[in-house]
Amino acid sequence: MATAQAQLKEESRSGSEFIALVALTTSLVAMSIDTMLPALGVIAADLGAREANDRQLIVSAFLAGLTAGQFLFGPISDSTGRKLALYSGIGLFVTAAVICAVTPSFTIMLVARALQGLGAASGRVVSIAIVRDRFAGRAMARVMSFVNVVFILVPIVAPSVGQGILLFAHWRVIFWALCAVAIVDISWFALRQAETLPPPRRVAFSPRSIGRAVAEVLRSRITFGYMLASGFIFGAFINYLTTSQQIFQDQYGLGRLFPLCFGSLALSIGLASFTNGKLVMRFSMRELSKWALRGDCVLSLGFLGIAASFGGHPPFAAFMTYMLLCFFCNGLLFGNFSARAMEPMGHIAGVAAAVISSGSNLMALTWATLLGRAYNGTVLPLVGAFALFGLAALAATEYAERTPAGPNAGQPDAGPRFSA
Repeated sequence: MATAQAQLKEESRSGSEFIALVALTTSLVAMSIDTMLPALGVIAADLGAREANDRQLIVSAFLAGLTAGQFLFGPISDSTGRKLALYSGIGLFVTAAVICAVTPSFTIMLVARALQGLGAASGRVVSIAIVRDRFAGRAMARVMSFVNVVFILVPIVAPSVGQGILLFAHWRVIFWALCAVAIVDISWFALRQAETLPPPRRVAFSPRSIGRAVAEVLRSRITFGYMLASGFIFGAFINYLTTSQQIFQDQYGLGRLFPLCFGSLALSIGLASFTNGKLVMRFSMRELSKWALRGDCVLSLGFLGIAASFGGHPPFAAFMTYMLLCFFCNGLLFGNFSARAMEPMGHIAGVAAAVISSGSNLMALTWATLLGRAYNGTVLPLVGAFALFGLAALAATEYAERTPAGPNAGQPDAGPRFSA
């Protein structure tokens, strides 16, 4: 009995450590974006950016590298094993962060940020693959639920960390801090995490298999439609990320209160994700997504008119109320759209996930970068983007659901079953 209890305690400690390690690895992406948001204006000014909106490219370049890296590191980890893929990716991340910390050039900063995003993608893709290797069904859902808590906490805390560094040190220290976190993460991983993909289970890297997956994703109306919808919704969100510092600090003059406002909106998404986890066991993903998306469109179109009546500068309380409600609706969409897109792709889940993720990210980044350049000192471009992309996502989901998509066409989605 004593031996069994000791074994259970050891397994519990091991499971908790595994969750913490995966959470830290996946959080490198959020840290690399959110920690430096308060410093974007200072970085752009110090490095001689030509226009005020150029600061947005510091985030956009990272996301561009992240998009390419997700498509790359998934198949690489299937071929070489999880640990080698992660070592190479985090090594690239650290190298790029050092370049960012010492560069005197804004152009070099953008190139290094793209490389940093490319390396960070390994953490996101490989850590999820490792969870998939070790767990399935309810156990995997439970582990990922704990890991996802980090995605709620990091955007809440990270801007405050960045703001705190700026109070006592130069903005370059933010990049040195990211280096330190990445080195701690990869050292912990090397010492405590065994390889989860043994050689017999590895698959040779094949552009042909990736090409087949791309073709199948494009042929599936459900998958392609929801990939488009994800790209539209994420595009509006990236547009917010790239312009949030200008809106909160420059337009509304919040200064050091920026991290508090940013964190409040992140908390709204987290609350929506928690709510979705409860509701999806009673209602289908399709129904939850439909009503959340309709709510998002009505909110955004209505507030666009209100914002226009104030010349693009509505009262801050009204703007925050709109954003909190809008982000809650968006929080109900992210997970459901991804799960719905993956439903027909179970037989090629790994490669399909990389294709869907990188495809939607590429679309989102393209649209958000173009819209971000339209920022004119008012909230009209941002609110207009949420309204426009919400309507586009609604059209994409209607297209996906009303068109036959194989043997499951016309049937309700399996949201509750997959959520288990």
